[in-house]
Amino acid sequence: MLDKSTFTPHGKHLIAGDWVAGETTFSSEPAHGPVHAFSVGTPDLVDRACTAAEAAFATYGYSSRADRAAFLNAIADEIEARGEAITEIGSQETGLPEARLQGERGRTTGQLRLFAEHILKGDYLDRRHDVALPDRAPLPRPDMKMVQRPIGPVAVFGASNFPLAFSTAGGDTAAALAAGCPVVVKGHSAHPGTGEIVAEAIHAAIRSCNLHPGVFSLIQGGKRDVGTALVTHPLIRAVGFTGSLGGGRALFDLCAQRPEPIPFFGELGSVNPMFILPGAMSARGAAIAQGWAGSLTMGAGQFCTNPGIAVLIDGPDADAFTEAATSALQPIAAQTMLTDGIAAAYRSGRDRVAGSAGVQALLTSTCDLRNATPYLFATTGKQWLANEALGEEVFGPLGLILRVDDAGEMLAIARSLHGQLTCTLHLDASDTALGQQLMPVLERKAGRVLANGFPTGVEVCDAMVHGGPYPASTNFGATSVGTLSIRRFLRPVCYQNLPDALLPADLA
Repeated sequence: MLDKSTFTPHGKHLIAGDWVAGETTFSSEPAHGPVHAFSVGTPDLVDRACTAAEAAFATYGYSSRADRAAFLNAIADEIEARGEAITEIGSQETGLPEARLQGERGRTTGQLRLFAEHILKGDYLDRRHDVALPDRAPLPRPDMKMVQRPIGPVAVFGASNFPLAFSTAGGDTAAALAAGCPVVVKGHSAHPGTGEIVAEAIHAAIRSCNLHPGVFSLIQGGKRDVGTALVTHPLIRAVGFTGSLGGGRALFDLCAQRPEPIPFFGELGSVNPMFILPGAMSARGAAIAQGWAGSLTMGAGQFCTNPGIAVLIDGPDADAFTEAATSALQPIAAQTMLTDGIAAAYRSGRDRVAGSAGVQALLTSTCDLRNATPYLFATTGKQWLANEALGEEVFGPLGLILRVDDAGEMLAIARSLHGQLTCTLHLDASDTALGQQLMPVLERKAGRVLANGFPTGVEVCDAMVHGGPYPASTNFGATSVGTLSIRRFLRPVCYQNLPDALLPADLA
């Protein structure tokens, strides 16, 4: 019997039910623990996986919601059965604490089960029926039925900062499989062993549910040619991506340039500004500063919803807030970042901010190798408005305080923002009028607007929107978290005067 509590990676790709070795390998770069070799992906493997996915769609795309729900639950069961081994390899590869990985595993299995429940309800199908009106003058109306149908094979790119919840069996994969779409995953090289063990769990679920093996494939490693081959493959119908602005924009452009363009659902970057209004600042500015420090440094600041900017009106209360934030950040020790490359990019972002005109360093430290320590800077609203680069994301625990002259300049800051995943208002009852002025601006800038909280912590539920105007995401009408994310991998089809025998099972 397979011991699912231990795991040693074999380093192969999963292509339509077969574990396939490559001609060349790359080595993992764990934060601690053993180094493992993994096969490097190739365009040929991409073609094999996509061809198998299209073959699987012939049955999986027309499977019942009950069968797909059972499959999603089976994946969750198989992941849970490997829980200890997943935590061990995930912690070694990423440096994330065990408790964080255990929580993320629960989120991963939870969203799989949530999608299983969601599709069984059937509301997502948005079924509509306009009955025939044969006697209508001057022209009769035909019988019209509409339902949402799966689009076909989907490509998913694993994320660096969420080795479970946004990767191999993460939200994109769960939503696509729930919709009836086979998935080809391009694993992230930051955590290939974690990707492999989760792929084993999906493979086991495919076998136990007796599904076509092409319903899921995992391709490890590979250079830019693998990603290019995947998003330009003619059988891929949509792409889910979480990552950098530069990498995501390059893939987005490739999708748009295809002979038959396809949607690219990319989550790319956000500074997630907080607006601290005067009443809240006066009443509890120090508490807000302490909460901000905790949110800013959570997970070494490696969250896409990390609140990097605090906007507040200048004055004595702003002085107190700045002092409290500095004091809260000062004792926070260095944390291990996910990869050497992410750590290097963090230091580069720090240097960019520190070298900008009119920026004052409030807290600096030594940050080297794969470690991250918090940094805190301050500038004025006028300097921010004059330097668009200050609005670019720094992926890590770096905070920037914007001290504005008055409410009018705070509104100008809000209007200057590019698209965001989140915008936050800290306000009391006395701040309602200013909040009412800000809301029409902020709801056009962000996918989620929250009050008196911190955006790190994305609830997986029906109402969640994890997306926003560009560059937060490439499709402002979509979300990558929550049950609404299934709509990315569906399209409406209308059936006119078709006999019931020819209709999809969800309409017949």
